[in-house]
Amino acid sequence: MTASLPFRLLRAATFAAVCLGLGMGAHVLAGGALSTPHVFGGLVLAFGAALPLTGRERTLRVILPLLAAVQVALHLIFSLAHLVPLGPPGGHAHSGLVPGIGMLIMHAWAVTLTALWLAHGEAVLWGLLRRLGVGLCRLLLAHLRPVPMPASVPAGDAEPREPRSALLRHALTRRGPPSPAPAGVLG
Repeated sequence: MTASLPFRLLRAATFAAVCLGLGMGAHVLAGGALSTPHVFGGLVLAFGAALPLTGRERTLRVILPLLAAVQVALHLIFSLAHLVPLGPPGGHAHSGLVPGIGMLIMHAWAVTLTALWLAHGEAVLWGLLRRLGVGLCRLLLAHLRPVPMPASVPAGDAEPREPRSALLRHALTRRGPPSPAPAGVLG
């Protein structure tokens, strides 16, 4: 199943928003500042990286490396926004282009959880689309099939049938007086 262009654009925009939100959130939590041009550049980068891959369903094998690569690129973009000389240890954690081990661990943890979340959402979305597609096809086929016409009976050959009630055909009535007991039972 391949996706149409509006659906592909929506999926790429969703991926870009998640990537950018994750990158910006981590950057700000580490004490970094953001500039509008760098945020916009990061959005364009994430959108451009995701768009070619939105034609069909993607698994964790594709989402995880793509998300990791985009996060590395966003880290570099945001770090370039405010290159400052290395200061005291209490300063901004993004004080250079090369992150420390703690930052690498946090990035890896965030990327893995986000990739798992995106892969699960991807599976749910495509499963829903498949189910909707099958249901829609069944619905269309049911309405497009010709309705079989009953064979016509020549007039005068058969007597009209006595109408039967389909509503009460299988109903049991248990109301009313008890039925009389057979003789000799109470005896």
